[in-house]
Amino acid sequence: MSDRAHAPDAREEIPIIDVAGALSGDTAALADCAAQLRHAYEDVGFWFLTGHRVPQALVDRVFTEAARFHAQPLEEKLKLKINEHNIGYLPMKAATTRHSDVSTNNRPNLNEAYFVKRDLPPDHPDVRANKRFRGANLWPAALPGFRETIVAYCDAMEALALGILPIYATALDLPADYFSAAFADPQYTLRMSHYPYTPSLAQNEYGLAPHADTSFMTLLAQNKIPGLSLRTASGRWIDAPAIEGAFLVNSGQMLNRWCNGRFRATPHRVVNRSGGDRYAIPFFFDCAIEHEMTCLPSCTGPDNPPKFEPTTYLKFMEWYQSQNYDHIRNAEGVRLQAN
Repeated sequence: MSDRAHAPDAREEIPIIDVAGALSGDTAALADCAAQLRHAYEDVGFWFLTGHRVPQALVDRVFTEAARFHAQPLEEKLKLKINEHNIGYLPMKAATTRHSDVSTNNRPNLNEAYFVKRDLPPDHPDVRANKRFRGANLWPAALPGFRETIVAYCDAMEALALGILPIYATALDLPADYFSAAFADPQYTLRMSHYPYTPSLAQNEYGLAPHADTSFMTLLAQNKIPGLSLRTASGRWIDAPAIEGAFLVNSGQMLNRWCNGRFRATPHRVVNRSGGDRYAIPFFFDCAIEHEMTCLPSCTGPDNPPKFEPTTYLKFMEWYQSQNYDHIRNAEGVRLQAN
């Protein structure tokens, strides 16, 4: 990994944006945050969010619960094995990053993860209809308090993500409430990842291979164990610093498509050489599952036609999962053989 720069130049430093004023409805603060966000996504790809209202004690409890979940025996975790809704437990080396523009021929990722989405009740219409990506969560039976903590965190993160949408809209030269309808029933995923210590790696082997997230935005709580690296606009890899109490935020492929490539979907990777276990709890936030993301009006014109076909979360994630998750690829192979 010798391509990592020792330090980024001034334009590549990860901005720190205090959103407290914008969350309180201060229009001047909103405009200032939007200008900073525009720089973050056009020139860097990541930013640190401070001034939020998510209690640190809740964040700490989620890290504890993630470690608690992964400390269970494998047979217990496999009772919740990941399904077609991207809900449940993903075993070690069960996913391979195949869609990356910056890294090819990757080996299976050296991490295990547990995924939850909105905690829909069994009688919810989407659950009853087995609607893709809208299934009921798979909760561990032997971890009292686990579900309550995770749901509380998801609720807090959803509120934060909805609260900063006006910053995104303003940064994209749109009315502050532009995204309200698209996010009336937002889709989200919390991934609780465990990266074991990996003192040596084979060629093209990572804890998580270089990739860009799929999401509109990803909010990553900070932890004290390093391992995350980011690829800047100039193509250099830098180690992500940790700012206590902040969230590291990035845009993903869905926002990149929606804004016609204006905001970057920044590649990043994970390698754990810390000497101990590493846990991460990224929260992926998206619009309603069937909302059509058509090129934003402020991001196209006579000399800048749309670069991407309109898509939805449902369509994009069906494609993404078929590329990267072995349980989906294997299921599709069985279906093809049956036909």
